[in-house]
Amino acid sequence: MSQLRAEITRLLTVFQSAGAVRVEADILQPADVLLDLYGEDIRARAYVTSDPLRGEQMLRPDFTVPVVQSHMAESAEPARYTYAGPVFRYQDNDNGRAAQSEQVGYEVFDRGQADAIEAEIFVLFHQILMPLGVTASTGDVGLLVAAIEGLTTSDARKAALRRHIWRPSRFQALLARFSQPVRAKALGADGQQIGLRDASDVELRLLQLVDEVAAPPIPQFEIEALNDLLEVKGHLPEALAQLQALAWRLPAIAFAVDHMAARLAALTSAGLDVSQIGFEAAYGLTAMEYYDGFVFGFYAQHAGWPAVASGGRYDALTRVLGQGRDVPAVGGIIRPEFTLRLSEGDLS
Repeated sequence: MSQLRAEITRLLTVFQSAGAVRVEADILQPADVLLDLYGEDIRARAYVTSDPLRGEQMLRPDFTVPVVQSHMAESAEPARYTYAGPVFRYQDNDNGRAAQSEQVGYEVFDRGQADAIEAEIFVLFHQILMPLGVTASTGDVGLLVAAIEGLTTSDARKAALRRHIWRPSRFQALLARFSQPVRAKALGADGQQIGLRDASDVELRLLQLVDEVAAPPIPQFEIEALNDLLEVKGHLPEALAQLQALAWRLPAIAFAVDHMAARLAALTSAGLDVSQIGFEAAYGLTAMEYYDGFVFGFYAQHAGWPAVASGGRYDALTRVLGQGRDVPAVGGIIRPEFTLRLSEGDLS
């Protein structure tokens, strides 16, 4: 345990040397905030308890949400924070992962040049982790978000697709459904009112159903291009070339592709060999719910281990928690147990 404490202190010192201020976050977090953000799915991953005065609470599943809340309520930009402590994630099978684990994190709130800030953070994590023999993977959720916005379909359908970006099977089911004509059914608000919903709720839902019936199918060529986007994979220069070619079929992603090109240039200027860094357009779409742009992870060559570190951009989260204001934000966490084990040569 003393070695783990020393490793946590070492990582905190690196982040503080990069300009971060040490912050704390309560272990018990209000459940309503997390439920509003992620829906009931969060219950499958968090320890939930109830307090007679404070209502439903959760053992802290991560630090990002409370750090964002604190920053948006009190602080000015630019700001850099670091933190350390346990997080709690429910495990429903024997996958070898601990229900309680330590994290050391680094979060940046800065309105400066987005690609340069993303490169700065990735380079910092890269310098900490690559001597340990890990491999780096990257992605960009912003590409998929932009592609959805460019689809020839209703705003309601776009919103539904955005909501399920982090649930690939549901996303594909929605995409398949929206690619087919909707069979019209008789709709009406007549009849006996039962249940907890009042007449206005029913009428609103009927209007939504009418809009759904009226919406034409998403063109097949757009569906195919979107699925081709999700298949983009390779080292960064190769993936960028694929995306630049795909932008002719999905013009809405052009800005996100240009942003990625600028980020690659910034990484190269910082001395990184981008030809050795992997990229997947679908990376991060199963476990990074609040990220909406550049995402990254570092992995040891050991089956069953989680990412040694992960992070990315989460501008949308600051809009949700900012009570009327937002700020560009990027951050990441390192799991010190695994950096310690790698430094000791322990891959058990």
